Amino acid sequence: MFNEIEKAFKGLYDIVVRLRAPDGCPWDREQTPSSLRGDLVEEVYECVEAIDEGDPAHVKEELGDIFLLAVMLSYMHEQAGLFSVSDVLAGVSEKLTRRHPHVFGNAEVKDSAEVLRNWARIKIEQEGRSPKDSLMDEVSNALPPLDRACKLQKKAAKAGFDWDKTEEVVAKVREEIAEVEAEIDKTDRSVLLEEELGDLFFAATNLCRFLKVEPSLALRRTNAKFVRRFKYIERRMREASQTMNHENLALMEKYWQEAKEKDNAENGIFVRESDGKCADEVV
Repeated sequence: MFNEIEKAFKGLYDIVVRLRAPDGCPWDREQTPSSLRGDLVEEVYECVEAIDEGDPAHVKEELGDIFLLAVMLSYMHEQAGLFSVSDVLAGVSEKLTRRHPHVFGNAEVKDSAEVLRNWARIKIEQEGRSPKDSLMDEVSNALPPLDRACKLQKKAAKAGFDWDKTEEVVAKVREEIAEVEAEIDKTDRSVLLEEELGDLFFAATNLCRFLKVEPSLALRRTNAKFVRRFKYIERRMREASQTMNHENLALMEKYWQEAKEKDNAENGIFVRESDGKCADEVV
């Protein structure tokens, strides 16, 4: 097995070297670490999507794309004489060994929380990292705003700054909605509207965290649902020889409800005729 892994990684490395060679691919030679930043983020999200789909073949493909970019970026720095691909691999191996003394040493831990505490302590005591002035400084500014909001809230919660009950978080969401509505009602549409909408997003993210739902994954699922239903509307409108415009909103809404009912049936959700409420039961 080791020889197979070694051979496979060497094969990928050799391909990257060939692509970046003077007689290699013009596009690959033109790339820089900066130019590939967006690709790296995109491939990671595509891998997350494949994992959500539960499609192993798709996951394998997307992980391959991530490996390719990781090797490509590492080799670019190797070409510049800054560090080598082997330095990258050796560095992460050494770090993992150092930060897991309960696995590779004699330390003992009682749970995953203690593992994380040791991880943070080792970064400071053994690796010389400067302690953060604030827990908030431990959350990267580079994260997408939604993910960063959730991580900021998790850090605060670990310090005891958190709600006690779900009802309190829901009340906060309602409070923020009311504040948004108050700004909307102002004739001058105050610049505070953006701030209040931000507060609403933050409160909704907090509710997700409190209920142990990853907000970015929840939104990803909703995006997919919206796309699926909107495509259904487009198809039905074409079949009815109708134009997609505001004048046909009533018809589009009808098809939206059809798409919604179709989704509910496929997911085992039905609506009780007596009260109009949904129940999660297999049809």
